[in-house]
Amino acid sequence: MKPWSQVIVVGVIVATAAAAFVFRDSLPFFGSRQAGVATQSAGGPPPLPVETAAVRRMDVVRTVDAVGTAQANEAVTITAKANGIVEKINFHEGQHVRAGTVLVELEAGESSARINELRAARDAAKLAYDRAAQLLETRSVARARVDELAKAYEAAEARLSAERARFSDSVIRAPFSGKLGLRRVSLGALVRPGDPITTLDDTSTIKLEFDIPETVLPGLAIGNTVAAVAGALPGRKFEGVVTTIDSRVDPTTRSVRVRAAIPNPDDLIKPGMFMVVSLSVGTVRDAIMVPEEALIAQGGEQFVFVISEGKATRTRVTVGQRLPGLAQIVSGLRPDDRVAVTGLQQLRDGMRVRPATPPMSGQPNVPKSAS
Repeated sequence: MKPWSQVIVVGVIVATAAAAFVFRDSLPFFGSRQAGVATQSAGGPPPLPVETAAVRRMDVVRTVDAVGTAQANEAVTITAKANGIVEKINFHEGQHVRAGTVLVELEAGESSARINELRAARDAAKLAYDRAAQLLETRSVARARVDELAKAYEAAEARLSAERARFSDSVIRAPFSGKLGLRRVSLGALVRPGDPITTLDDTSTIKLEFDIPETVLPGLAIGNTVAAVAGALPGRKFEGVVTTIDSRVDPTTRSVRVRAAIPNPDDLIKPGMFMVVSLSVGTVRDAIMVPEEALIAQGGEQFVFVISEGKATRTRVTVGQRLPGLAQIVSGLRPDDRVAVTGLQQLRDGMRVRPATPPMSGQPNVPKSAS
């Protein structure tokens, strides 16, 4: 290239650069960038879009959760009361029996014969006494003789009653209505007093015992409702009422033992089952409720972001009763507050916010399951 041509090219480049520097504010690329920088430096970052929810007021049933063990309404181990050989077994394992049903009979032939002998002696003593009493009216017998015969009759009656009691020990009956367990004896077996024969449980009603903190005692009363579930029976909920409250608080655990009665007509609950129980201890009127997704847990405390006049304020709250999708706020909020339910990870105390853009048309607007 000729020298004069090179000079002309360099001159054009220099002139273009100078013009660009002078008129940089009017150029599209440089002007918009500088304007944007100026805008951000003047107003800060743009408001964060968030969704909010108004505080709800509603009546909430206060509940306390505990764990307990199911017990039969009545339970006993049927045992022998006397020595004897098992002569008859009148029940089947798992059978439902009524009170007074004869379950087992022991050999009692000797006792039966003894009863017949004592009955005859009693009848003879009574006959002698009756004759002496008639003769006393005509003074044909002394009063002392009549008294002696009366005492003999009473003694004979007592011996007969004692033998009948011993005979009744050979017949083992159900003390109450219920369901029998496994049989522990066989025909011809020798049993002694205290030997187990079977078990009997009345499970028409289940007694559920559990411990609750002493702090809820003011709301605890006979008749409070309970709802219990068992891991062995998924999908089933059993309801009952409080029937007994222990008169003492355990000084070690600071808890009180409570017993509830739960109907068990289908015999689904078995004694010994582990159950989780929810106890109602009163109703909170006009409780302040917020969606659970509005809560932020940090360091053992709970926080929410209160949205007011386009600004987010981080507020510490005390959480009480929880419901599906909702949480009761005991302190920290006012009834007319609104709280943020989205964007909580990006929110900071004092940050400016704006309502989130509603879903575009054609996209389903799925409501939140707040209740």
